[in-house]
Amino acid sequence: MAYVAGDTILDDQYNTFVNSSSSPFGYNHFAGTGSGEYGLGQTEISTVPAGNTILASQWNSLFTGLDNIANHTNDTITSRSAVSAGDTIAIKAAVEADLATLAASVASGSPSATALTTSSALQTVTTAAEGWDTSATQEVSVTFADADTMRHFFNAGGKVRVTVGTTQGSTNPKDQAFIDLGTALGNIDIAAQSTLRSGSGETLTTNGLANGFHDLGTGYTVLIKLTSDNSNYTSNTVEIAAKLDAAVGTAVTMTIRMIATDPADDSQYTSPNTDGVPAAINDTPRMVTTLFTLSPNTDEGLGTALGIDSSATVSNTTV
Repeated sequence: MAYVAGDTILDDQYNTFVNSSSSPFGYNHFAGTGSGEYGLGQTEISTVPAGNTILASQWNSLFTGLDNIANHTNDTITSRSAVSAGDTIAIKAAVEADLATLAASVASGSPSATALTTSSALQTVTTAAEGWDTSATQEVSVTFADADTMRHFFNAGGKVRVTVGTTQGSTNPKDQAFIDLGTALGNIDIAAQSTLRSGSGETLTTNGLANGFHDLGTGYTVLIKLTSDNSNYTSNTVEIAAKLDAAVGTAVTMTIRMIATDPADDSQYTSPNTDGVPAAINDTPRMVTTLFTLSPNTDEGLGTALGIDSSATVSNTTV
């Protein structure tokens, strides 16, 4: 039976609003445990046993839940007043439409959510010395308590952020090339369905920014690769890639990899040994990768905050 004005409101219709795991999705599927791109890890609402009267308190639990999730996702939904015991049972407008709106926001990774806490630097990885020859590779990771928490973190708008820089100031043109590449990357924020770049400039060589957490597999996906547009260093690059330790729904760890490359051969020599041992091999700077998280908090509707369990430095090598 359709849920329209003038009809009797049946328990199975209420239970669909609460618990449907197919479209139109119920509250518990996008706000509770859910699966895949649905689920925020919030307290679920109980369904009504078959044949039972739907209590005012049960309607109010659903309405409060909708309001709380809408506050977090920053969606506009229908304004409703609470019902009281003894009230005439009346249709409540647009419940199904509002459920669909919130489910779509969650499936998109709650892109308008602003109740996020930015961590201090969780890992800061620095190459052991300047003067590496061909490439510098650094890997960092975040691990969640379980696979559901990982999904809920990203579905609620959580992000994993990396930045890339150097320890050097602008002391020579090659240092400046890598400084400029890091600035052009800016904050690289891996979200649920895409990756965000706050910087601009340099040459965008590989654009994988349409990939987010839900797109990753167990092999590295390149999210972005920039090539320097600085004179004499137009083959130097910085690349960011990410992978999971298992498929989404089973995965608990995300690893992010930074690779800086320096194909330019401009080793410096000190007179009179101009054909001898280089004084500064390729003059490459010490690279720095820093890891942060933006974690969903309870400031705007969520009853349970979401965050990582731990972070780690996985590798730090040069060739």
